[in-house]
Amino acid sequence: MRGVSPELALPLDRDAPTPLAVQLAEGLRGAVARGALRVGERVPSTRALATELGVSRTVTAAAYDQLVAEGWLGPRRGAGTYVLATAHVRDLLSYSSEDHARSPRPVDLRPGVPCLAVLDRRAWRRAWRRAGDRDPTARPEHAGVPAYREAVARLLLHHRGLAAAPDDVLATAGTTDGLAEIVTLLRWRTGRAPRVAVEEPGYPRANALLRAAGAQPVGVGVDGEGLRVDEVPAGVDAVYLTPAHQYPLGARLPVARRAALVARARDEGLLLLEDDYDGELRYDVAPLPLLAGLAPDVTVHLGTTSKILTPDLGAGWMVAPPEVRAEVLARRRATSVRPAPAGQQVVAALHADGALARHLARLRRELAARRARVVDVVGAAGHTVRGDRAGAHLVVPLPDRTGEDAVLADAARGGLLLVGLAETHLDPDAPEAARGVLVGWAGPAASQIDGALARLGEVLAARRGGGSGAWPSRSP
Repeated sequence: MRGVSPELALPLDRDAPTPLAVQLAEGLRGAVARGALRVGERVPSTRALATELGVSRTVTAAAYDQLVAEGWLGPRRGAGTYVLATAHVRDLLSYSSEDHARSPRPVDLRPGVPCLAVLDRRAWRRAWRRAGDRDPTARPEHAGVPAYREAVARLLLHHRGLAAAPDDVLATAGTTDGLAEIVTLLRWRTGRAPRVAVEEPGYPRANALLRAAGAQPVGVGVDGEGLRVDEVPAGVDAVYLTPAHQYPLGARLPVARRAALVARARDEGLLLLEDDYDGELRYDVAPLPLLAGLAPDVTVHLGTTSKILTPDLGAGWMVAPPEVRAEVLARRRATSVRPAPAGQQVVAALHADGALARHLARLRRELAARRARVVDVVGAAGHTVRGDRAGAHLVVPLPDRTGEDAVLADAARGGLLLVGLAETHLDPDAPEAARGVLVGWAGPAASQIDGALARLGEVLAARRGGGSGAWPSRSP
């Protein structure tokens, strides 16, 4: 390539505050994004491009160095520099200059991200200091740090209405860690790969964990009231569900379905694996009682601090029937595998001085206000929302997979990270799969949220008229 093709469109504004090398790098990214430069195509040398644009070679070399570091360009020995970026990278990372100026780093609107904006940093540091003051132990605490188990028992009583004693609580490294332990237990009991009924759509990490742990997930449909209990197939060993706030569609499993599920569990010898991933976060009415409170004899209750505090702690919990706890503890003692105590100590310290309770109160206020803003933005863009007034995400329905993919691509170009409903299905291409995008609001910093929601509104307004495609009946 001896000269610069007109399609490259690399205008440089010498009066702009943005350095010329940055402008040039953005222009070359845009050329790749619109196909003016294709993968495998050679780009001009830094010297030739500098001459063509009337700039110093320092400018072109700095731009190329940046693009090589990002993976857009790469050298071939003795043959010059070539475009390396794939179409997938272009779709996700190619912002226009205007978009890039507004959002130099993507804003995370995906669900499952904690709201660090409300975390009291002084209380956080104080808790770590208190945790460090604890004397080391000579032997591992396989059930978990006693003060942590006490804190979890109080948390469950005050915020979820579950009267569990500290001895009923086992510490875990998180919900999926506890789930893995239960799958191992089921394999011991059955001598085969256990079959676990899961919500469809449902939590993809849990489904991935089940497969990795040697279990077979069996999809069961959901509707506007959560899991369709009458569709749980006979012969499964357990049912994994999110009854307080179904992930991802946001429904709340009503009392009648809970009772029917408990009756089946007792009649058929099933374990109910209750994932209460954000059960503390309701903004309309008090949450329904936990399955573990309704049927402690057949329910394994799993929770985590990763959504209400931070995944840095690696701290979760399990409340299970006595025989299940005994089997889990026996395996931990036999293998000397147990959750790390440091994060448990921090949670215990936060609980001891009331910081955890104050944090949860701030968290509910902040997330409720953010949810209201998201609902307003989505409605103004001509779309509806699905999901109870709870948690930290909702669903924007879309008519088909094409619309879902288009919104995700538009959002990525605008510097927003979203999740499509396709990712939550065992079979993303099933004709009956729900289509839409999940919008979370916990992750952005306070300084980011207004700009992120404005861009979200622009993306959704450009795709008006969605929401009439395949969707579960009796939507919330």
